[in-house]
Amino acid sequence: MGVLDYISDLFSVAPTTGKKRKPMQTVEIKVKMDCDGCERRVRNSVVHMKGVKQVEVNRKQSKVTVTGYVDRNRVLKKVQSTGKRADFWPYIPYNLVAYPYVAQAYDKKAPSGYVKNSAQALPAPNSLDEKLTSLFSDENPNACSVM
Repeated sequence: MGVLDYISDLFSVAPTTGKKRKPMQTVEIKVKMDCDGCERRVRNSVVHMKGVKQVEVNRKQSKVTVTGYVDRNRVLKKVQSTGKRADFWPYIPYNLVAYPYVAQAYDKKAPSGYVKNSAQALPAPNSLDEKLTSLFSDENPNACSVM
């Protein structure tokens, strides 16, 4: 059987098990940029990386968006090699968070329309707000009915 398997592998159409290609992804990085020179330096450092398809730089939001077949950590290290302080983008649109103004999510430094991407962005279940909202709820059979 070894010879037949070898011959069938030679004539098969399926790709061989070689190097896996990285998945297409979008990497968002927060970089403090003050001038056109900073913006150009950051853009040029990332554009020439292997697998990069598109680079968008938004100086007003201090955000660099890289799309392509790249590794997140390699893109971050490449941006940091320019001498700029860079971190992964820590914000998400505020409409994706259940309670955007709790202490863990709200950030004064965030661009407008964004809040911090925090793991726990919900109030505690025993908090006073939750008790008051469920006090007059129709789903609560023990709720007070005023009529």
